[in-house]
Amino acid sequence: MKTVDSYNFAGKRALVRVDFNVPLNERFEITDDTRIKATIPTITKILNDGGSVILMSHLGRPKDGPTDKYSLKHLVTPLSVVFGRPVKFADDCIGQSAIDLAASLQSGEILLLENLRFYKEEEKGNVEFAEKLSKLGDVWVNDAFGTAHRAHASTAVIGQFFEDRICGYVMQAEIENAQRVLENSERPFTAIMGGSKVSDKILIIERLLDKVDNLIIGGGMTYTFVLAEGGKIGNSISEPDKVELAKEILIKAKEKGVNVYMPVDNLCADKFSNDAERQVVASGAIPDGWQGLDIGPETAEIFKKVIEASKTVLWNGPMGVFEFPNFAAGTNAIADSVVKATEENGAFSLIGGGDSASAVNNAGYGDRVSYVSTGGGALLEYMEGKVLPGVAALQ
Repeated sequence: MKTVDSYNFAGKRALVRVDFNVPLNERFEITDDTRIKATIPTITKILNDGGSVILMSHLGRPKDGPTDKYSLKHLVTPLSVVFGRPVKFADDCIGQSAIDLAASLQSGEILLLENLRFYKEEEKGNVEFAEKLSKLGDVWVNDAFGTAHRAHASTAVIGQFFEDRICGYVMQAEIENAQRVLENSERPFTAIMGGSKVSDKILIIERLLDKVDNLIIGGGMTYTFVLAEGGKIGNSISEPDKVELAKEILIKAKEKGVNVYMPVDNLCADKFSNDAERQVVASGAIPDGWQGLDIGPETAEIFKKVIEASKTVLWNGPMGVFEFPNFAAGTNAIADSVVKATEENGAFSLIGGGDSASAVNNAGYGDRVSYVSTGGGALLEYMEGKVLPGVAALQ
């Protein structure tokens, strides 16, 4: 795989697939620019070499073609600030404006293309659409690990039209850090799995059972495991059809000598709201009409000890509904512990994208753990052992 460091971009127009699918508020202001900042090293290297950059990305899930809400034009000003130079904008990713602006691009200049998903052909992996995009640049750089699990036109199919297919720094770092955790982990290795659904994490949990010493289970998926052990969960979120699966995971973990830690208490609410009535209840004894929205304080202490004694930590998924400040304590306690393990115990910590990344960044801990993935679903699929089309296209 060719990397950015191994390539000289002098005089080249680099067509760079980035993941600028960033959250915007009602005023179209970016509320979390983690993904944009992650691409700075790749783009800077190309520009410093004397190349020019054509950025292509998707934003949101537009259903009916061009929609103002999902236009990448909202990113032009913030990108110009980030890169310290004006960013040009093509109002159609394959239209005449894109062709003309790309053709006239000078060394050191940046062009942003309109949302790729304004064309249905992008997600369908349409070859003709990919070919039209490819004509805009001389070299293809894929730095969008977050979409590497999709066989879309710009993330995978386009590769066939380029002799030079380059792996960007984000993509390279994601792969290397995931490999470090999976293949070169120091012991004890603790995986923290949160989030709402067992079904979303089943494949990665099964793979990790061959690699970890400790498996911590939190978040909404906990309650499916509680059902598997015959406990009461009140109105808590669960997947009753996955109870047998949860039982199998617990049996497999025991057979493989993996220590499984689940909540011993939960912070419960009488409704799904930040201002709900709250009470701490023993796990498996949640009364009717109440729902678990966070791990309890006793659980946080138990999890904390396990994490802080670890040498490798993988965290994917929050411990509760951390978007509600009154139910964020559990997730914040985990973030504190992961930082402590990293800084005081020399652990290697990988935060696995999505909500966990938001929790760590919101707490101001992003630079105090070893690596925060921007990959989300792509990281999970990579760790499950699946071949990612966006990675395969670079090889």
